[in-house]
Amino acid sequence: MSRRIVGPFNRVEGDLEVELEIEQERVKSARVSSSLFRGFEQMLQGKEPGDALVYTPRICGICSVSQSVAAARALAALQGVTPPLNGELAINLILANENVADHLTHFYLFFMPDFARETYRGEPWYPMIESRFRAQSGSAAREMLPARAQFMHLMGLMAGKWPHSLAIQPGGTTRAVEMQERARLRAILFGFRRFLETTLYGDTLENIASLNSIAALDQWIDAHDPGSSDFRRFLEVARALDLHLLGRGNDRFMSYGVYRQQGEPGFRQGLWDDAEQPLETALITEDLSHSWMVHQKSPRHPFDGITLPDADVANAYSWCKAPRLDGRVVEVGALARQQVDGQSLVRALVAESGGNVRNRVIARLLEIARVVMLMETWVMELKPGEAFCNHKPFPQVAQGYGLVEAARGSLGHWIKVKNGHILNYQIIAPTTWNFSPRDHQGQPGALELALVDAPLRPGEKDPVSVQHIVRSFDPCMVCTVH
Repeated sequence: MSRRIVGPFNRVEGDLEVELEIEQERVKSARVSSSLFRGFEQMLQGKEPGDALVYTPRICGICSVSQSVAAARALAALQGVTPPLNGELAINLILANENVADHLTHFYLFFMPDFARETYRGEPWYPMIESRFRAQSGSAAREMLPARAQFMHLMGLMAGKWPHSLAIQPGGTTRAVEMQERARLRAILFGFRRFLETTLYGDTLENIASLNSIAALDQWIDAHDPGSSDFRRFLEVARALDLHLLGRGNDRFMSYGVYRQQGEPGFRQGLWDDAEQPLETALITEDLSHSWMVHQKSPRHPFDGITLPDADVANAYSWCKAPRLDGRVVEVGALARQQVDGQSLVRALVAESGGNVRNRVIARLLEIARVVMLMETWVMELKPGEAFCNHKPFPQVAQGYGLVEAARGSLGHWIKVKNGHILNYQIIAPTTWNFSPRDHQGQPGALELALVDAPLRPGEKDPVSVQHIVRSFDPCMVCTVH
């Protein structure tokens, strides 16, 4: 048996290292280390509650809206305030804008360039992928980036700026939309739809979202040449490399639900553990047994959590905590969201091969189509001239929490207020769930589980299979170690 350290990883937001134990050219076990501590939770202690809207979006520059929404919902729970319908629709549009843009960036700039590595030069599909997705020189980025930039104009109209907008508030948004601006929003979405349908999918959003079985997906793949769309290019590679056999976790998925409208989420909340189950957030705990943190005697719910760094803890190997649901590991992200929501193709793929590299990417691309169609509906439901925000004062003593689905999965903020100031603020980010270290029972985190049995090619020092598995989760390490 041999040991190997992989990292730091390029094309990953933040710092990440993975220690691998190798036996017979396969990964026997893995330890995932988030190697940078940041301390936002300590910064918030003693601040006024509303300051969370300023601090928490700065946890990350690529998913700041998600942090804003989670903070706003936690503060809304303190105040007992509910946004008007316009406010809900506006928040949904702003959040969806960021999430979809993140999915697009991940696919084109973070994930697909790995298949243009020299490792794959002998593969028959390599010329097609290399010319399209090679980092810095591939044709795909030159087409995607302008389309993404135009799509992000929606953020400018509705949130003022990105990242770190203050438009999202506990009671809605500060930016009302006028009738002529609604027409501009429709035009932005029309242009983005055209890019998706001509370049990413080579088909309509409706046809992509309606794929409901593995047979339907196979028929769709074979209907046209692999070079006819970027989705088909990926699926061609996935078939050739058996990516459905790579990076399987424990197939236990969680979603907080997202895109609420009048109390109903666009994508459902729940837990998938061999069957759909209700989600009990009271069962969420954080374990510090393998984290560089001052230890708690036992795992605690976030309301009672502690985040005090201690770099000398024995057996620790990460600044990341180990969140668990009812003491067990869950996977979060687009695959979890679509599985919990009941998307038929994703349910079929998970039933066939579980959570794996191929299925995580397919779920992410299916979600783009579904969300953009929802965005078109939300724009038409905006009512210019009506309220976008409600207001209430903050109480002197209270606690609350806010849950949301970021691009990378389930994000939660928990806040306690005493004497009008923040007594405790705890955050569990999506990559904290997926890239957690072991817990006090020795359970590996979701990525650590997914890396087991990953194959190594002869002579590899930087295993490409490990790169694919890590990137299939689309990690954001700066959120992980907030």
